[in-house]
Amino acid sequence: MTGKTIAVLGAGGHTGRFVVAELERRGVTVRPFTRSSHFTPIGREETPCAVLDFSQPDDLARALAGADAVINCAGPFLDTAEPAVEAAIRAGIPYLDLAAEQVTAQRLFERYDAPARAAGITILPAMAFFGGLADLIASSLVQPAETVERIDIAVGLDSWHPTSGTRLTGRKNTYQRLIVRDHQLVTVPAPPPATDWDFPAPLGAQPVTCVPLSEIILIARHLKPAAMTSYMNLKPLADLKAADSPAPEAVDSRGRSAQSFVMDVRATVSGETRRATASGQDIYAVSAPLIVAACLRLLEANQPPTGVRAPGELFDARPFLTALSPDIDVRYW
Repeated sequence: MTGKTIAVLGAGGHTGRFVVAELERRGVTVRPFTRSSHFTPIGREETPCAVLDFSQPDDLARALAGADAVINCAGPFLDTAEPAVEAAIRAGIPYLDLAAEQVTAQRLFERYDAPARAAGITILPAMAFFGGLADLIASSLVQPAETVERIDIAVGLDSWHPTSGTRLTGRKNTYQRLIVRDHQLVTVPAPPPATDWDFPAPLGAQPVTCVPLSEIILIARHLKPAAMTSYMNLKPLADLKAADSPAPEAVDSRGRSAQSFVMDVRATVSGETRRATASGQDIYAVSAPLIVAACLRLLEANQPPTGVRAPGELFDARPFLTALSPDIDVRYW
């Protein structure tokens, strides 16, 4: 993709730095922006960086001028997604973000699908570990026009050292969480659904509880399951809740932490249960190859679909996932 320029908003954040590194690895020219003017690329010294104020449309216009696409890594996306999307529509370029918040993805579908279609651009929210990965895995299990009875998603983490951005989003995101019942998005009941889940080794069987994030919104838009629930094992939730859990610590030259993950997706179609798992290292770092691959595929496409889209609507899911190896190892059962 030599010759392409991507504006990265929130480039100095924890995940933003991984995104910049992945774009540079792919030979893309990166235009980084932060809200603090501080930007330290992974493995390098601090470099000059333009300051971006999301409340100022002129700032956003200058950031996107001449760019081929924009990737928004600046959370909480409750605050940044809509002004950035509006700027992308005015600039006529694709927009992608990493939002895990359900309400952010839902608002983009509801408010910006028609304007994006009119502008002839693609808006792809939640193209990250939470959101896009589960959507792609579920899409790889279901053929077009099949009737999906249920989709169950379980995330298993050996630990979770949250970033400051994750903690800030958690404090701001007080909206009710949604799952799917009878083809409708409904509020998670109290107490939330819980069960025991048999993860692949080394996690094995563990209790899980309902933790629905942006994948529910993405999948419901196009696969339209009659029922859908997302779960997570309890250890990372305890880490997230604990005030003294440390931030992620790099253990390799790519800046990744030692955290391991597995995402286990089961789709029931015509009474048959199909299953796929994705495993890898560091849920923050792995969002970079996901969103960068999506961005570059959109730019390579002759006529990508316009409007607000889920990744499973835009890409052939199995080849997309296969191309992410070795960062993400997908297995079908």
